[in-house]
Amino acid sequence: MKKAYLVLENEMVFEGYRIGSDRDSVGELVFNTGVVGYIETLTDASYYGQIVMQTFPLVGNYGMIEEDTGSKPALFGYVARELCEEPSNFRTQYTLNKFLKDNDIPGICGVDTRALTRIIRENGVMNAKICSEIPTDFTDIKAFKIENAVSAVGCTEKNTVSPKGEKKYSVAILDYGEKTAIVNELVSRECEVTVYPHNTDAEEILAGGHSGVMLSNGPGDPSENVFEIQQIAKMCGELPIFAVGLGHQLLALANGGKTVKLKYGHRGGNQPVRDLMGTRTYITSQNHGYVVESCANAKVTFANANDDTCEGLGYENIKAFSVQFEAATANGPHDTGFLFDKFIEMMGGEN
Repeated sequence: MKKAYLVLENEMVFEGYRIGSDRDSVGELVFNTGVVGYIETLTDASYYGQIVMQTFPLVGNYGMIEEDTGSKPALFGYVARELCEEPSNFRTQYTLNKFLKDNDIPGICGVDTRALTRIIRENGVMNAKICSEIPTDFTDIKAFKIENAVSAVGCTEKNTVSPKGEKKYSVAILDYGEKTAIVNELVSRECEVTVYPHNTDAEEILAGGHSGVMLSNGPGDPSENVFEIQQIAKMCGELPIFAVGLGHQLLALANGGKTVKLKYGHRGGNQPVRDLMGTRTYITSQNHGYVVESCANAKVTFANANDDTCEGLGYENIKAFSVQFEAATANGPHDTGFLFDKFIEMMGGEN
């Protein structure tokens, strides 16, 4: 295997071996705490601009399965402690390393991911570079910034998916990095789903005869999406709205809220969330670096059990609610699928 280096913006260097593409790549280094679900991680558009490091020491042990993929991979690099080259799973179609190569994703294995995770937890997310030679100039690493993330991963043409049986509702999804699982959840509940590009005018959505609007998850700094926030503001109060991930943040900003960047974010399938309207704690899948800090027109409905940050909002004057975590996950956990039922009830006239 070829030697490779993971170089951090603080000029620390970790030596390992090349996996995936041989090209060099700069991105924001983040860690994912999931024990399983690397297929979904690799095909999550919310990782645009980021080099993803798995904290679990072995990845690739059940290979790659096309049916389980989410969307086109958008991450800028992949880091693992150990890569399995001989997966054992009756559903395996090919190896993780082949997936990385086929999709031109640079990667590195054989590095101390535990030490790297400690560095990020203590210092916060930082830029990094996967490269074949140790650089003498760190300018490109330190200057890197994730920009225009939503336009890089969102669809460019609208698309409609119909249920097999009777259509009870029509839902418009604004695609900021939409996952197939969201469409599947709605279609399974007898909804016809039309996925719109992120830069669609509110007037077109409102004229589409839809029963409700869903704001999808996606990557990047929410405050960067000025046009999208303006369009959401126009739709508030006109149709029921359900928002997840980035959509949750954009809905808050459209209602006068404020977002901030977390030190190292929440990424993984084991994030505990408390239901402030009840007594339960749900295990959720998350992938975000920003959170809603405040929103005067909404009540916090869910909170992260680890750091008490906002995980959900319910709006007082409009038919709208939102969550920060993934409400639809193909690989699990499936604790919060009831939120789609709540959206269906809201479209049916219930509060």
